This record gives sequence, C-alpha cells and structure tokens, in this order.
Amino acid sequence: MEAEDWGVVTAAAGLTNARIITGRLETEGIPTRLRYEAAGAIYAITIDGLGEVKILVPAGELARAREILDRSYDEADLNGNGAGPDPDGL
Repeated sequence: MEAEDWGVVTAAAGLTNARIITGRLETEGIPTRLRYEAAGAIYAITIDGLGEVKILVPAGELARAREILDRSYDEADLNGNGAGPDPDGL
C-alpha cells in the first residue's frame, strides 16, 4: 500500500476552530488530519502561533477543500475572529 501525500489546506486558531473546519470538510467526504504543537493544545495557548492548528487533507483533495472553505468561511472565520459562514451565501 502506497503512502498518501497530505498537504496543509489552512490553519486555525486552536483545536476548537480546527474541529469546526475539519467537520465541514469531512461532511463533504474529505478526510482530514491535524498537526499542532502539544503544548499549545494542552495549555490552550494561542500566543505567537503556538496554538495554531494546521489542517491537512490528501494532496489530491487540496483544491476541492480550498474551494469548500472559500465558499463557507472568510479569512476572519478561519482564524477564529468571525461569526461563521454568511447564511445568505450558502
């Protein structure tokens, strides 16, 4: 079995925001993985990128994942600064 390449589709501020984003992608059938520093997750630190969580998807799904996120969220939402997707934009 050949190992599949994964790429970073986006980054989120903290595990909670990352789980929201992965939930959206997984609803569309795109598998996800998370990459983060353990200290940021354990202590919920979000200073200087320590609490940043990178969301990875299979390389072949990167374009589709970005399109889904572009339709659903703006940049402020992905960084934990917004209110979520525009209900009129769905």
